[in-house]
Amino acid sequence: MSGFTFEWWWMFFALPLPYLAFRFLKEQQASSLVVLPHLSQASTVQDKSTRLAKILATLAWILLIIASARPVWYGEPIEIHPKHRDMMLVIDLSYSMSQEDMQQGNDYIDRLTAVKHVVSNFIDKRSGDRLGLVYFADHAYLQTPLTFDRETVKAQLNQTVLKLIGTQTAIGDGIGLATKTFVDSDAPQRVMILLSDGSNNAGVLDPIQAAEIAKKYKATIYTIGVGAGKMQVRDFFMTRTVNTAEDLDEDALTKIAEMTGGQYFRARNAQDLEHIYDTINNLQPIQKAIQSWRPRNEWFIWPALIGLLLVIITLVIRRNDV
Repeated sequence: MSGFTFEWWWMFFALPLPYLAFRFLKEQQASSLVVLPHLSQASTVQDKSTRLAKILATLAWILLIIASARPVWYGEPIEIHPKHRDMMLVIDLSYSMSQEDMQQGNDYIDRLTAVKHVVSNFIDKRSGDRLGLVYFADHAYLQTPLTFDRETVKAQLNQTVLKLIGTQTAIGDGIGLATKTFVDSDAPQRVMILLSDGSNNAGVLDPIQAAEIAKKYKATIYTIGVGAGKMQVRDFFMTRTVNTAEDLDEDALTKIAEMTGGQYFRARNAQDLEHIYDTINNLQPIQKAIQSWRPRNEWFIWPALIGLLLVIITLVIRRNDV
């Protein structure tokens, strides 16, 4: 909670000191008193200026005591995670992601829609991690650099459309670009979650070579293969069996994960996909250590300046009375 406080509040005990001095110290009497009747008007003016000087001196004392008590305004607490994890979400954006074979309840939705829903929920749970987003199709594309702003990552994920960067599958380039974001990172943990529904058929970097580079930079890769597999499809007056995941290269995805200390998962429907991201969330728990600090503004300068100004005005008034 933001709020106003006095760091040295005990300084307010000094407020009554001038009154106590005036009340208990003996007043020094003049040795002789000279009465000049013709100066009565001047005496009245002098009494008014003396009264004004006392008021100003009292206000100056109060302001100087307030300044001595160090008034401070504290802002809302800001949380800092001293040790964060860098996590890149590497997502296949090839045209095959439009395949409507991901069962959700009694309906079937396309793969990209299922990924958006599940990964958005996963992002919500990753408080304290720096997240980034890489897409790959004909080539790899860095959509979101590593950031603590989870809302931005979610927004850019949900705005994604197919054919944004082509229709093919450059898995190696996706791993390579995600690894590049780790090069200058000082995070103690680097994790990549790669999701694909096909095999590498584009790009300039072989997926296994890309995984070796990622391993060199101490990145752990979890791979997810998407596709329902064999399904019964109605075709005019008959039903036939089709394999919607025939292009999925599970061997390569498994090898990539094992090389880097990760795991390979297979998602045949939306429920599988959600379970997989929950499993990864548990395998890579978020950091619990949190530091916090509150923005602080010192306000003592203002009562101090005003108080000193009143002291100067008081001295000028008293000097003119002499």
